[in-house]
Amino acid sequence: MIYLNLRGQGLPRPGEARPIRAVLFDKDGTMSHSEPMLTALAESRILHCLDQTVGLAAMGRSEELKDLLHRAYGLIPNHGLHPAGLTAVAAKDHNLISTATALTQVGLGWPEALATAEKVFAITDRLHEEESIPRPQPTEGLVELLQDLHSHGVLCAVISNDHQKGIQAFLGQHGLSSLVQGIWSADHHPRKPDPDAVHGLCQRLGVSPSECALIGDANSDLCMARAAGVSIILGYSSGWRRPLDLDPSFLHLTHWDQLSLTPGP
Repeated sequence: MIYLNLRGQGLPRPGEARPIRAVLFDKDGTMSHSEPMLTALAESRILHCLDQTVGLAAMGRSEELKDLLHRAYGLIPNHGLHPAGLTAVAAKDHNLISTATALTQVGLGWPEALATAEKVFAITDRLHEEESIPRPQPTEGLVELLQDLHSHGVLCAVISNDHQKGIQAFLGQHGLSSLVQGIWSADHHPRKPDPDAVHGLCQRLGVSPSECALIGDANSDLCMARAAGVSIILGYSSGWRRPLDLDPSFLHLTHWDQLSLTPGP
């Protein structure tokens, strides 16, 4: 049996430590420092939206569209990306629909707005694949933690609203694929923050939620874990420039070296 400790204290609370068989990680802002990539992606989408709607400039509505998209995407000048905003948290299809909705606010009909958003996303997806947009890097200390969990026989999995292709690309780029035994992505149903997303991932891993820890950077992740019956729930707060407003009823960590493992009988 393996026990997880936070700053030297057993989890879920001192004196009531429970063994774990798996750790479920959120990806963006938890496993990966994704803010530079997501910011560049959002800015690129705004630029190409403006390029695809040059007629709006003659109507004096380009600046209005730019402002709408900045606010929709959670891009905050001089404060970075909003960690609970659309770009940081939502799946790609939700971002696309929100983009089309912003386009309708400046005068486009829905069919034209949706077609424009789809064209913009196709262009920016190609830029992403061509690596014109920076790759996300693992958060500091993550690799060492995954290796430690793996060496102790603890399963590791990713639960994210990124698509499976994006998750696999991140893991592959950083040599982490062999350390992760399960993925639950935006391609799976239901998506997080539905507690059944946790249940589905646990079933794939062959563990129960009560044998797991879940670590995420959003209150929606933490509340999902609680509703799903996860034993150990931790908020990770160092993945974004902007300070996180995490629910104080959950335990938090700021660096992966604050976690340690203890073998049990």
